[in-house]
Amino acid sequence: MRVTAKGEYATQAVLHLSLQYPEVVTIHEIAQRHHIPLKYLEQILLELKRGGILESRRGVRGGYTLARAPEEISVGAVLRVVDGAFAESSCVHNEAMGGVCVEGESCGLKQIWKDVQGAVEKILFATTFEDVRRRTLSGGARRTETARLES
Repeated sequence: MRVTAKGEYATQAVLHLSLQYPEVVTIHEIAQRHHIPLKYLEQILLELKRGGILESRRGVRGGYTLARAPEEISVGAVLRVVDGAFAESSCVHNEAMGGVCVEGESCGLKQIWKDVQGAVEKILFATTFEDVRRRTLSGGARRTETARLES
C-alpha cells in the first residue's frame, strides 16, 4: 500500500485539527504550519468535509474543525476519503491491468501481499486521531504497538 502526497497532507491537516479540537482553525494556519500549498489544501479539506470528517465555519472566525471527536476518526477513514480504496500490491494490480500471474491463484506471493495489505488496513482503521494526538503530545511517536507486532 502506498500513501499518496494527498493522503499525507490530509492526515497532517486532521492531526493539526485534532490538536486544536474543538477550536476552529483557518486553512492558512494549517497550510503554513505544515508547508502545504494552499490551493491543494483547499481541495483536500473540501473532500474531507464532503466525506464527513470535517466541518467548516464561515465568517471572520471561520475555518475548519473536526466533524466528530478525534477518537471517532481513524487514520484509515481519512486516507479512504482522499485516496479511495487502498491500492493492492503490484502483483495484484498487474493482474487487474491485464497481466497474468504464471502461478495463478495459488501464488504464495500474492497471498502474502494480501495479508500485508490486510494488516496495514487493520492498523490504520484501528488507529484514531486521538491515538495520534496523544503520541504527538507525549513528545514522540511511541513504538509500543509496532514492537508488539514485531515480537
